[in-house]
Amino acid sequence: MQLRNPFRSLTPFEIVFWIFSLMAVALSFLLSGGDILSLIASLIGVTALIFVAKGMVAGQLLTVAFAVFYGIVSFHFRYYGEMITYLGMSAPIAILATISWIRHPYKDSAEVEVHRMRLREWGVLALLALLVTTAFYFILRALGNASLAVSTVSITTSFVAAYLSWKRSPFYAVAYAANDIVLIVLWVIAALEDFSYFPMVMCFSVFFLQDGYGFFSWMRMQKRQKS
Repeated sequence: MQLRNPFRSLTPFEIVFWIFSLMAVALSFLLSGGDILSLIASLIGVTALIFVAKGMVAGQLLTVAFAVFYGIVSFHFRYYGEMITYLGMSAPIAILATISWIRHPYKDSAEVEVHRMRLREWGVLALLALLVTTAFYFILRALGNASLAVSTVSITTSFVAAYLSWKRSPFYAVAYAANDIVLIVLWVIAALEDFSYFPMVMCFSVFFLQDGYGFFSWMRMQKRQKS
């Protein structure tokens, strides 16, 4: 896989989309007086997703950084499920995805080769998701996690999304979009108690839009690569 400046690969639309995302997150931070870690996590996250949507390994590297900062923010609000999920699952899988993407370039370019999953692979994913969800539910209940039900669903969608990203499937974006909806609900609950967490609501709202674009971009990549 060729390593190059990832910003040079962005189209004019993607540059505008990225800047809009950064401004939306920064503005929400200024209006709510959110903590600096929430801002840093959000800015890293929106940048990561624009590169993931392009199938570029830089997106996975930034995803690891986002997982670390987001885990710290989640710990502060006692969302232990989010902290454990991102530090103990999403970050390690993002590292595996980075290795996978580097090993599977499309024709020695900076773009990853899209993989079409077989029925057996979907079956393995379903089984693993069930096991992960069940295990984490009891762990979070023992820890007294805030918003247990929502956090458990978040774990399921996060795992599925990270797994599909590692497998280089376009449907990673669909799973992440589902996870974004869950996390919007989770952080709205937090923001109702402390408005300084509103930037996280805006962060995952922007993520939802970016993941929608990511699915469109990957389906277009898949069609182009096959042709």
